[in-house]
Amino acid sequence: MACFVATLCVIILSGFINLTAANKDTCDFHAVVGQSLTLPFVYEGLANSHVLKWTHNSTIILYKQQGRVSVGKSEDISATGSLLLKNLQFSSAGAYQATVLNPNGTLAKTWTGRLCMMDKVSKPQLSYICDPKSGAVNLNCLVAKPQGLVFSWTLNEKTLTSETRQTLSISLAQLKGERSFTCSVANRVSKEKSDTVRPACKSPAPPSICFTSKAVVAMLAGGAGLILLLLLIIIVLCCCNIRIKTQMRRRDEGEMRMLSLNKREPDFINPEYETMHPTEDSPPLRHKSSPGSCYENVSEPEAQTENRSLQLPTAAEGQPSPVPKPRTKSPQTANI
Repeated sequence: MACFVATLCVIILSGFINLTAANKDTCDFHAVVGQSLTLPFVYEGLANSHVLKWTHNSTIILYKQQGRVSVGKSEDISATGSLLLKNLQFSSAGAYQATVLNPNGTLAKTWTGRLCMMDKVSKPQLSYICDPKSGAVNLNCLVAKPQGLVFSWTLNEKTLTSETRQTLSISLAQLKGERSFTCSVANRVSKEKSDTVRPACKSPAPPSICFTSKAVVAMLAGGAGLILLLLLIIIVLCCCNIRIKTQMRRRDEGEMRMLSLNKREPDFINPEYETMHPTEDSPPLRHKSSPGSCYENVSEPEAQTENRSLQLPTAAEGQPSPVPKPRTKSPQTANI
């Protein structure tokens, strides 16, 4: 049990020490070297009968009692008890405490504050570099001891609220026309601004297409091969077209020749041959008899002979027909 209580006491003491250190590092006021600062202590009922005491890091820097200032200067004290610090130095940093005591020695009011001293920022130098490869202009705000400083940028006197870094990159496409830039650096107690800079960067030229000699030769060879292939295709198509036209012309000439032969064939048939060999389409032969015809007096033997001669082609079908002989008249017919 005793060990547990001891451990708990150590933990509480460590937490108190850490809290005290944190409060010690917290700054209530900030100032630069050479600056004047008033510590805002106000006690409305402050009178000559009260005791006013100011300490810096537990050292008395002002003491007033019965209206008399024994430590410090009376002109540094206001009517409410505020303390004016002049020509501050880095040694002026630390904890300040004001205490007011009643005439009977009891505590009337107390106040505590911590002052932190800082360097005044120097004026920044603004530079820029044109980067054609990335198509942007890179600006840099140069300043001594940039740690802990706040950077800001303006474009044509308009603050770029989203830019708080030491560098700035702007696309060259946004630099059409005249553009002016400034950068500013600041800390809690001071702020400085650079001179105006107008970047003179040329817009990037459009990318050019470059080919190596091997690529050019390959492209030319490919183009020549393509042209040769097209020529071969055209020649083959022309040959096929000529061949087709020739065949069609020959076929048309053959059809015209057959038509001309069919038209000339009936003109060369012998009329006597048609009489001997009548066709299916030809009408049957009819002998027209006129009054006084000699055929009426033909004798019966001659008629039989004539009928016999007419029947010969039928009997000898399939054999070449003999040439017909001229018919001779009998003496009886002649006498008639």
